[in-house]
Amino acid sequence: MPTTIRRLTPADAAAHRALMLEAYERHPDAFTSSTSERARLPVSWWAERLPPGEDADSVVIGAFDEEGGLIGAAGLNVEGRIKSRHKATLFGMYVAPAARSLGLGRQLVDAILATARARAGLRVVQLTVTQGNDAAQGLYERCGFSSFGVEPMAVFVEGRFHGKVHMWCDLRP
Repeated sequence: MPTTIRRLTPADAAAHRALMLEAYERHPDAFTSSTSERARLPVSWWAERLPPGEDADSVVIGAFDEEGGLIGAAGLNVEGRIKSRHKATLFGMYVAPAARSLGLGRQLVDAILATARARAGLRVVQLTVTQGNDAAQGLYERCGFSSFGVEPMAVFVEGRFHGKVHMWCDLRP
C-alpha cells in the first residue's frame, strides 16, 4: 500500500477528526480523550489544532493511502512554558486497522522525531503508552524511546483503571 507522509493542514481537519474519533472508539484505554468529548467539538476546533508555520507549537503528521485517505496520524506538541520549552510530547498516535503491520507507525514516529530534531532548542520528546500495550511500547523503544516510570491509575475506562508508561527520547546526536 503506497503511502504519503506529510504534515496536516486545516484542510485536513475533517479527516483528522474522523480518524481520531475512530481511534477513541476502538481503543478507549489508549487515549485520555473520549469519543463523546471529542465528537461534540466542531471541525473548526480540529482545524485550530493544525496551525501553519514552522514555529507552531503543535504539529500533526498524517499517513495517506494512494486514494488520499488519512490512515494514520501522530502529533507533536512543544511545551509552552519557558523552563520546559526544550521538551515536546508525542500525542494522538493512531494507525487504522487496515493499514497496520505495514511500517506506518514507524514512519509516523520517525517523521515526528525528524520534526522535533529540526526545531531549535528541542532536546526531549516524551509520550505515554497504556500499560500492557506491548506492540506500541515496542515500536517506541525501536524508535529510540526509553521508559522512565509508570503512572498507576492514569485513566479510568469502562470501570477499570489503566496505568500509563512514561517514555522519553533524547534528541541529541
